[in-house]
Amino acid sequence: MKQYWLFKAEPDVYGIEHLAAEKKQTGRWDGIRNYQARNFLRDQVALDDEVLLYHSHCKQIGVVGTARVVKTAYADPTQFNPESDYYDPKASPDAPRWFSVDICLQEKFPRIILLAEIKQQPQLAEMVLLRQGRLSIQPVTPKEWKTILGMQ
Repeated sequence: MKQYWLFKAEPDVYGIEHLAAEKKQTGRWDGIRNYQARNFLRDQVALDDEVLLYHSHCKQIGVVGTARVVKTAYADPTQFNPESDYYDPKASPDAPRWFSVDICLQEKFPRIILLAEIKQQPQLAEMVLLRQGRLSIQPVTPKEWKTILGMQ
């Protein structure tokens, strides 16, 4: 059964424009270093799941588009690279601690659906985004997905 997710990113690090510029508009979603978010990626995010792309830590915070999961969890290679900001000396190829998925851009919205707008929607009051705002990978209900897409 298809699931829905919200993936957060800082647009100056890896935002929708970076994904759009990738070959086949497909890229690795890496650098997740929160255990709850990691567990979602490793254990629940599945092939063909749909993703809301969300920009944070920027002037216009909000949902900027959608993507689809095209490759399920695999060891995040950045954890093994001492040159990477995401290097983890406790991780090894035999026992990876962190995981990535690959996503393909589906749609770049004509405008950002701002966090302030999302907060004003009563039907989104229970959305994880509004209750656990710092979580970088979070589930979205089908109703929330539909509501967000309807806000374009």
